[in-house]
Amino acid sequence: MTREELYLQMKAKGSMLCVGLDTDYAKIPECVKAGRSVGEAVLEFNRRIIDATASHCVAYKPNLAFYESLGIEGLSVLDKTVDYLRTNHPEQFLIADAKRGDIGNTAKMYARSLFTTFDFDAVTISPYMGSETVTPFLEYPGRYAIVVALSSNSSSADFQTALKDGKPLYRVVMERMMEISTPENMMFVVGATKADKLKEIRQFCPDNFFLVPGVGAQGGSAEEVMSNGANDKGGLLINSSRGVLYASAGEDFAQAAALSAAATARF
Repeated sequence: MTREELYLQMKAKGSMLCVGLDTDYAKIPECVKAGRSVGEAVLEFNRRIIDATASHCVAYKPNLAFYESLGIEGLSVLDKTVDYLRTNHPEQFLIADAKRGDIGNTAKMYARSLFTTFDFDAVTISPYMGSETVTPFLEYPGRYAIVVALSSNSSSADFQTALKDGKPLYRVVMERMMEISTPENMMFVVGATKADKLKEIRQFCPDNFFLVPGVGAQGGSAEEVMSNGANDKGGLLINSSRGVLYASAGEDFAQAAALSAAATARF
């Protein structure tokens, strides 16, 4: 998917919302669990959330930890979730929230796994080991590396804002990544709880899309994010996970998810 295609979908829906499919079996309503195995329940929950929210969002982001923790059955659920989206909602942009970050042949295998085997459009990447952890992901036309720059967790300050040659480390990382990529294959993670930094970041990174977690349960404001971080092609994928997935624990969970999605990241 090109940036222009993603932007056109955003314009058509009036939304910058990415729904995080961080599906925790313990939080799935009992009406979904009844009579189903763990994997069956997670898959059914995902399908119903997707069908309820697809008209209100432009992207979905499964967090792989929630699926890998279930073993082989969880990986099967992940594969079936992606297939369900590709078959029933092919306009959606699909992000593997994997935080991969390794070198050489290992990075190539991660890229092949997530772009070819699982057919994601984008993968989140931790750049700590350097640019060679990212370059294999840039070799797939129409796919994106989403590099963690300034995240929403409180301990991000341990490293991300440390100064290197007078610049915060997240800026050093972003500028290096921009040297080896284009806005057509690179995005950045910038947390919603760092909305005050978005305007500054947008000045030196005008064209790339930002994946913005931290809206909703973590306290970030979608309105502040859009005000400070949008560009003339949208430029933002604003993620909400728990605020959409678990808007209700009852039989109306899908309808509640739809209402939450419809009210989040609208423009």
